[in-house]
Amino acid sequence: MKKGCIIALMVLLTLQFGYSQFTIDGQFRPRTEYRNGFQTLIPDGADAGFAINTRARLNAGFTAESFKVYISLQDVLVWGENPQIIPVDENNSFSLFEAWASLKLGDKWSTKLGRQVISYDDQRFFGGLDWAQQGRNHDLALITYQGDTFMLDFGLAFNQDLDGNGGPLFGFQNEGTAYPANNPFQYKTMQYVYTKQKWDSFSASLLAVNYAHQNFDDAGNADGVNSLITLGTHLNYKKGSFGAAANAFIQNGEFFNGATDVKGAYLLGLDVTYKASGKVGLGVGVELISGNDVNTTDRTEAFLPTFGTNHKFNGFMDYFYVGNHVNTIGLFDVHASANLTLGKSTSLLAKILNFSGDQELPSGEKSLGTEVDFVLTQKFKGYALKIGYSHLFPADGMYELKGITEDAAKSTQNWAWAMLILKPKFLNTAKE
Repeated sequence: MKKGCIIALMVLLTLQFGYSQFTIDGQFRPRTEYRNGFQTLIPDGADAGFAINTRARLNAGFTAESFKVYISLQDVLVWGENPQIIPVDENNSFSLFEAWASLKLGDKWSTKLGRQVISYDDQRFFGGLDWAQQGRNHDLALITYQGDTFMLDFGLAFNQDLDGNGGPLFGFQNEGTAYPANNPFQYKTMQYVYTKQKWDSFSASLLAVNYAHQNFDDAGNADGVNSLITLGTHLNYKKGSFGAAANAFIQNGEFFNGATDVKGAYLLGLDVTYKASGKVGLGVGVELISGNDVNTTDRTEAFLPTFGTNHKFNGFMDYFYVGNHVNTIGLFDVHASANLTLGKSTSLLAKILNFSGDQELPSGEKSLGTEVDFVLTQKFKGYALKIGYSHLFPADGMYELKGITEDAAKSTQNWAWAMLILKPKFLNTAKE
């Protein structure tokens, strides 16, 4: 009897794995940073910041014939933040980074429900923000059509918070759906459509996004929502050694605080690349992000690349649109880069960027300065090491923008970092 049960269980498992795949993998990513002018100008006499933090992820995926489930557990910790004998994580950084299920709805249709990463094209407006140790995710429902050369995504989100007074089940609110938020990234509702068509050497995508924040009246009662609509396209051409990519976005609606109308805000970008040889890749580009007249308070023309991987753009020192530079003078960014292959497992990225405002500062100044970025990548067997260095040469406008005089700021504004990346694969039941 026992032998028969064991045989039956083995048969069931064999049948199950015949139609499914189970994977467990992870990521261990410590990063050391020396910050001597990162994101903002550091004052003269101030000591540079220096710390080490680590991202640890454990991911599990199960794929069957008609569905897939994926869960990603994450902790982001700063070395030394917790006393050694404290049994809990004091900064509550442990989280469920992803938790979603994807269901097949037909030959080319599917839906994806739950906490997930949204990332499209070059991640200019929607990106996973992988550079940040915490990353970026969204809680939403996604319907997808995936053809051979054409795809369509339709996303819906409705966010709520726990009721501080405690509801009958899981703290849900019993009355109303008010969702207070104090930043432009924490929306109440969102609807978007993304579509992309591919040809031999060219692809084009269209994106339409409407996201809304809770509005409140003078008495503090929920009073509808403030909606911001973004329309955009990404064009990509690649043939032989030559490549070109363009972005064009426009925004209209209301700013997240409900007090400012957004009219005709825009982003325009063009990047051209050329593979000079098997070891040298060159690039030049320009990006214009509309800003706001400093004398206007009830209306703005400043564009916000809300959910993009903004660290990837406008310099690695994150002076623009990384939790900063919102509803201000905008940006005009001209840049050039070189990707050099130094060995079988070694590469170097070098980039120079010149910044100026789209609008003038109160003094009439627009020039913000120049930044140089270097990133060295060394791959080993099973892991990789990245080392970066960036240096900012501020112009008069940067001192005015950051509210510090040149005499009060350090003469050297720089940033250096080193990051180790390990991605272990613990289990994969797929047949070779």
